[in-house]
Amino acid sequence: MKPEWPSQFLSGEADPLRRTDVTPPPPDDDDIDLLDAYSRAVIGVAERMAPSVVSVRITADNGQGGTGQGAGSGFVIAPDGFVVTNHHVVEKASAVSVVFTDGRELAARVVGSDPSTDLALLRVPEGGLVPVEIGRSDNLRVGQLVIAIGNPLGFQSTVSTGVVSALGRSLRGQSGRLIENVIQTDVALNPGNSGGPLVDSRGRVVGVNTAMIRMAQGLCFAIPSATMTWVVGELMTGGRVHRAVLGIVGQTRPVNRRVQREFNLSEPTAVEVVSLLPDGPAHKAGVRERDVIVSMDGLGIASIDDLQRMLTRASAGKPMAVTVIRHGGHRHQIDVIPAQD
Repeated sequence: MKPEWPSQFLSGEADPLRRTDVTPPPPDDDDIDLLDAYSRAVIGVAERMAPSVVSVRITADNGQGGTGQGAGSGFVIAPDGFVVTNHHVVEKASAVSVVFTDGRELAARVVGSDPSTDLALLRVPEGGLVPVEIGRSDNLRVGQLVIAIGNPLGFQSTVSTGVVSALGRSLRGQSGRLIENVIQTDVALNPGNSGGPLVDSRGRVVGVNTAMIRMAQGLCFAIPSATMTWVVGELMTGGRVHRAVLGIVGQTRPVNRRVQREFNLSEPTAVEVVSLLPDGPAHKAGVRERDVIVSMDGLGIASIDDLQRMLTRASAGKPMAVTVIRHGGHRHQIDVIPAQD
């Protein structure tokens, strides 16, 4: 026997069990004030940043004998034509131009590029541009409102908002080096956002949007403004970033527990020297193949990434105390003078 449904359901009329004579309560005044404050902050940032954020357009070899088009984002950092974007946006470009929100399109040249931090510096032949204000990325806090402005999928001057999800992340760049202190956000990013600014609620650039995890929601990353400032300074003065090198090829390897206890090592792994560059800094100082590097300048070295961090902070020409454990169980401290890469 079929159930008999009330005619109201069959005719599409309202559910008789649901009251329709109840008016929803008005939103609380505090909620309205909060929403207005949020909206005002985002609107103010979008309007303030509009003259400084650009679309970066590239022409590149498509690998099939022809050329293809690509696009990313960028922003003006100096009134005399300097623009920051991502290295991967312009890496293979044969021609680059930037487009401003007022429709101007200017040819740009690549001043310098750094694959290790995925940053590049462009310059356009025009002065009087409106630069962004650079904020301090080390003042960011988890949960803080951040705003991304860019040109995702070709949609110019798109604004998206979110919060800082985590700080101090590490992200491996295209060169294999770790980019440290990367900012993780849940701001919606898409292809084309790369190179655009991540800004705080006062419109200060705190990062450069660089990557998103495909097929994942809310996992996006930005290079902190502190890193950007240092890299841009290097690119402006020399067209490249100079880093200290030891002239070794190394690999992370486990340390025998007995050795770890004997030498009071804090980590169960270290870096073994696989090969040495002839007449390189380490070779000249007396480092040998199969030496195991356990510390540099008193700081423990547990992996290749630790070694790279130390060299990124080091100055070429300034001696570093490299502590190694040599085959046979003897510890040696060797002063190595790093060179520039």
